[in-house]
Amino acid sequence: MSELLLGVNIDHVATIREARKGIEPEVVAAALIAEQAGAFGITVHLRHDRRHIQDRDVKILKEVVSTKLNLEMSTNFEIVDIALSLCPDQVTLVPENRQEVTTEGGLDMTQFFDKTESAIKSLKKKDIIVSLFIDPDQNQIDLSKKAGADYIEIHTGFYANSKNINKIEEFKKIRDASKYARSIGLSVNAGHGLDYLNTMPIAGISEIEELNIGHSIISRAVFTGLYNAVEEMNEIIKNSGIVEEWPY
Repeated sequence: MSELLLGVNIDHVATIREARKGIEPEVVAAALIAEQAGAFGITVHLRHDRRHIQDRDVKILKEVVSTKLNLEMSTNFEIVDIALSLCPDQVTLVPENRQEVTTEGGLDMTQFFDKTESAIKSLKKKDIIVSLFIDPDQNQIDLSKKAGADYIEIHTGFYANSKNINKIEEFKKIRDASKYARSIGLSVNAGHGLDYLNTMPIAGISEIEELNIGHSIISRAVFTGLYNAVEEMNEIIKNSGIVEEWPY
């Protein structure tokens, strides 16, 4: 098992800023603190409605992030053009619904294969690594591979929000999907809804290379400071060990 890496999503730093349309808290400062605390990468979601992260944020982050800048985005043509202009280290294509509070599920490749494949081809011409945020489903994985993705990011939201026997079943889906994706040559990340209580089992799945975590870290940072919140999550990940069966 190679070292599992932590990507920190800083969208909700911008959410707080945009509540008053001011200049603080500063997104770039959050990225630098997260990197100093041990984050391997910084993730931001440039939504079509610009509800939190703004174009200016992404432009500056591209210049200052020294680890990896992962740009979450839809396949909207305007947003794809921005990515092609900025060339972040990685793009993660996600579904986007204007009415949703947060991303509600994985990208449905049975419905959006052609549009996603077209976006992937354009992005890879710029040597941008492309990941697809999908549910832990074998058909979705096969279609992601067929479309030309380098990575998948497995949606862990159903796992995070379930309880008792359902949580065990959702864990098994993520474990099995990770193993299958790696077996057909895809690299695997995971994220959504992970927090300081439920991350350790997912971090123990050896096929997963990176966890992208945002809301829980920013929430913890309100009380402990961002540096400590990132450092604590990193410790959980590092101490997870390999998990093949549900151990909890």
